[in-house]
Amino acid sequence: MPERTAPPASGDIYGVLVMFPVAGRMFIENVAVHPSRQGRGLGRRLITCAEKSAVAIGLYELELYTHELMTENIEFYQGLGFHEVDRRLDAGFRRVFMQKTLR
Repeated sequence: MPERTAPPASGDIYGVLVMFPVAGRMFIENVAVHPSRQGRGLGRRLITCAEKSAVAIGLYELELYTHELMTENIEFYQGLGFHEVDRRLDAGFRRVFMQKTLR
């Protein structure tokens, strides 16, 4: 089961992860960390949660995309082991599609 952490005592939400299984992969639709909490490892912990959740249901690949102008996101995901698989216009946006194999 995915790791759960207690919310801050104030009830504030500092990070969000939206994911769902699709076509034999765990698709990460959104990873967001509040600007005041960036650089503290929360994004990395959210991706780890996605990895554990995927494996728990028998999926061994993560997939996501980001806008091609968001180079800091691309570098972040590459640092976590994702690799680029495609760049294309999708729904009017220039997107970079990335995957990570889990084993």
